[in-house]
Amino acid sequence: MRSPETTAPKALSTLELVAMVAALSALNALAIDIMLPALPDIARDFSLANDNDRQLVVVSYVALFGVSQLVYGPLADTFGRRSVLIYALGIYIVGSVLCVVAPNFELFLAARAMQGVGAAATRVIATAVVRDLTEGRRMAQVMSMAMTVFMIVPIVAPGLGQLILFVAPWRWIFGALLIYALVVLAWALIRLPETLRPEYRAPFRPREIAANYLAVLRERQTVGYMLATTFVTGCLFGYITSSEQIFVDYYDLGAAFPLAFGAIAIAISAGTFLNSRLVVKHGMRRLSHVTLIAFTLIAAVIGALAALGLATFWVFFGLMALAFAMFGLISSNFNALAMEPVGRIAGSASALYGAVSATGGAIAGGLIARAFDGTPAPFALGLALSGLATLVTIVWTERGRLFDASPRLP
Repeated sequence: MRSPETTAPKALSTLELVAMVAALSALNALAIDIMLPALPDIARDFSLANDNDRQLVVVSYVALFGVSQLVYGPLADTFGRRSVLIYALGIYIVGSVLCVVAPNFELFLAARAMQGVGAAATRVIATAVVRDLTEGRRMAQVMSMAMTVFMIVPIVAPGLGQLILFVAPWRWIFGALLIYALVVLAWALIRLPETLRPEYRAPFRPREIAANYLAVLRERQTVGYMLATTFVTGCLFGYITSSEQIFVDYYDLGAAFPLAFGAIAIAISAGTFLNSRLVVKHGMRRLSHVTLIAFTLIAAVIGALAALGLATFWVFFGLMALAFAMFGLISSNFNALAMEPVGRIAGSASALYGAVSATGGAIAGGLIARAFDGTPAPFALGLALSGLATLVTIVWTERGRLFDASPRLP
């Protein structure tokens, strides 16, 4: 695999680096969120017998997005960041074209899976490029700035999808994704240099790659928090997958659905920001363990109220916003705790972590969403059970010692 030859661009400024990392991350978020308002139209056009089959549009994408990261990490370390990204964006673009023209639901799902395969590189490459060009506090600064920009995407994406539907059929949403991917590809071709130093290129040896992954799996803390993240991510994907059915089919929000979806995305962002202010004082374990218990209890309350017919829109919406604000305080701390013992093999650990949590989360989220019966009760019960499974996993990982802010010995 050789990178397409171009004249070497000038070094990226901090502003352009932040913008490019945010744009790459947004490619994935848009691919999930922008088509949510179109799911009823997709189901209708493909004459789906089971109304819940529309959820596969999200699940097929996320599952392949997760598992493909296992391949992109070693490829990027061998062939370079730029070339791997460019070829992966090509896969995403082909998938987008197929989404636009797919004549049946089976080919459409295959095209969505192809989009997931291509988009998986954006997570791996964006992190690798920042690591190549920065270190220490500047790396943290660049990633924080990029995430600040990126967090806007889940808030506005469903609204953009709804605006497209006001003036065009649902396939134009995938046309918009195609155009966005072409713009990002052109930007990378023109401006992104190869950031991997020649002396750092690693030979592509399957035995060494497998040995690194096995070393990650021998770390109890990493495995425990990776599995915990998988259960929690299942809650998020379950919500994303079934949110349109809950808000539109049950609560009859219609075109106002993007507003509710965006408001809960803001709650997640607020939780993430609050975590950055509290974690230094209270520690990752104490903060994430407390908020995990709160998340599970809130989900159980939502399920009980829904089962009793008392979950009016504002009750459901308010409790969901509170629960997913807790999610914002859980996920980033779980990520940091999982990576804490594996600095020596951080690349392999990051790829495995992303693959397991995304693919496993997609499967768990798909099961949660699949239980939708026309009411939010099964969905909320699924969140509560996932929260309980996460808590059990953490108890095992920490050998029963929750809320402890003191450092662990190996």
